[in-house]
Amino acid sequence: MTSHSHPLVLTPDSLTYLKLSLVAMIWGGTFVAGRYLSADTPALLAASVRFIFAGITLGLFLGFFLKKSFVRLDRSQLVKIVGLGFCGIYTYNLCFFYGLHYTAASRASLIVALNPAVMALFSYVFFREKMSAMKTAGIFLCLIGAAVVILNKSSGTLIVDKNDWRGDLLIFGCVLSWVAFSVFGKSVVKEIGALHTVTYSIFAGAAMLTATAIVTGQFNQESLRALTLADFSSLLYLGAIGSALAYIWYYKGIEQIGATRAGVFIALNPLTAVLLGALLLDEQLSAPTFMGGALIIVGIMIFNRPARPQYNCEMKNVRTP
Repeated sequence: MTSHSHPLVLTPDSLTYLKLSLVAMIWGGTFVAGRYLSADTPALLAASVRFIFAGITLGLFLGFFLKKSFVRLDRSQLVKIVGLGFCGIYTYNLCFFYGLHYTAASRASLIVALNPAVMALFSYVFFREKMSAMKTAGIFLCLIGAAVVILNKSSGTLIVDKNDWRGDLLIFGCVLSWVAFSVFGKSVVKEIGALHTVTYSIFAGAAMLTATAIVTGQFNQESLRALTLADFSSLLYLGAIGSALAYIWYYKGIEQIGATRAGVFIALNPLTAVLLGALLLDEQLSAPTFMGGALIIVGIMIFNRPARPQYNCEMKNVRTP
């Protein structure tokens, strides 16, 4: 007998898992990039410039590098795209930036880590996507791991004051906005593809944010001149990498493995934010951080573990010579 060696081949699902893990790392980096922004940079100005950069990046990528034509939308698709821009870009950023006025970033990260559980609940309610005991255990491990990472980083995370409920409510609005963006965008992705869906929804969201920033007086020549080179660099990262590239890979992941399985990777965000903080901001790491990270990774592996093949009962009656 001769033994044959099989080379390691990346399956389409494995490549999707890798990209979704990189998305989580990129989004973890957005917390670090956000820290480099000046404290006096208006929230709506920052959000507007971020998604203007994202829209320009996607437009150039679509038109010049891929040389793809812009898809013509019918009325139904246009309504869906505006809805996605409103949920995933406009509402999410308003809830996020204003929520951080009332609650600590560590507490906000813990609330955002609820995404996989809420995503699974929405998928069950609206699409009857059933959850096995194994998948439920995977989500539970992700939540526990995220809690260990965040609570270890800030011992005051659970301290409540009279204003905390407003911040918590707004940050939970981020969770609902992102779940809506992920779950209800699937039909548009099937019709026009992930790249066009993300590009058009970012165009719509950027227009809404910019209009609101102009009306409220946060977007003007004076405020733009006040931005430093470090501010622009951070916003460029947030727009081109943290929004344009990451959103495309995330929606490609939804297209490949579904919203619930893709959404569970968001549990990696708090871990990557803490790790990048250690690498770039000299923050210290501890044993609980590694323990929490291990729980998150194991939870994601359990959740995305392929189901065992169902054997046909008729095979039991087949006799072999």
